[in-house]
Amino acid sequence: MIERLSHVTILVRDQEEALKFYTEKLGFEPVEDAKMPSGDRWLTVAPKKCKDVQIVLQKPSPAVFGEEGAREMIRRVGQSAAWAYKVDDCQRTFDELTKKGVKAISPPVKYPFATEAFMADLYGNPFILMEPPTGK
Repeated sequence: MIERLSHVTILVRDQEEALKFYTEKLGFEPVEDAKMPSGDRWLTVAPKKCKDVQIVLQKPSPAVFGEEGAREMIRRVGQSAAWAYKVDDCQRTFDELTKKGVKAISPPVKYPFATEAFMADLYGNPFILMEPPTGK
């Protein structure tokens, strides 16, 4: 029986540069960093206050996916669907990340369900800063 979501994957070209972006720009922490039997690296990060779901920074590997599969996955780097990160203050977080050089796609907009801003990681993968309405 499925219990919960534990990991999500983002495809990266270079694990070290992705790790640097997610830790230094977004303030995430490394959670797991291990060598796999194939020689590849299992590398995960998560927000400091929430490690229930970890982000796997995965460099597509021919050892795991085969030559053609790895090439196809590399072509998809930067084409992920947007993820939403819950924040306590969307405008403040947007301003802080913009000052650190994180690409802004659209500034915060207030909706009935949340205040949202769109940004992108170092490869162009979009993400949403989502501030729930007060009291939620």
